Amino acid sequence: MNRINPLYIGAVLIGILLLLVIKLNSAKSNLEDIKSEYKETKQMVSQLTSLRNSYGKKEKIKKSLQRVLNLSSVKSADIKQVSMKNGLSFSSSSMDKKSLDALMGKLLNGTYNIEKFKIKKLSDEKVSFEMEIKW
Repeated sequence: MNRINPLYIGAVLIGILLLLVIKLNSAKSNLEDIKSEYKETKQMVSQLTSLRNSYGKKEKIKKSLQRVLNLSSVKSADIKQVSMKNGLSFSSSSMDKKSLDALMGKLLNGTYNIEKFKIKKLSDEKVSFEMEIKW
């Protein structure tokens, strides 16, 4: 009577097998979640890298802004440019609409981080504006 019944050993082994199958399924679902998070993180890194390449190059931004300000239609507007530690500030006390249209067409279609932008109508043909571009 001191012997263990083989049915009990079989039942314990089947119970252990079921427990292992359940643990394996939960490990598989955790692995799938981690894979999806990895794909999302990889995509986000790719997007951040492309944004940094577009907006983060200080010298490239300065050169392209200088090209925009040297356009003949914008040059006549007497735009004051002030360099700051982390960006540039532009302002004009009196600018005609044609110059403003040319400037806005170039700036809003470019890759600039515009922090502040203020336009005030002075008359039917004249406006004043302030703008800060940061990097």
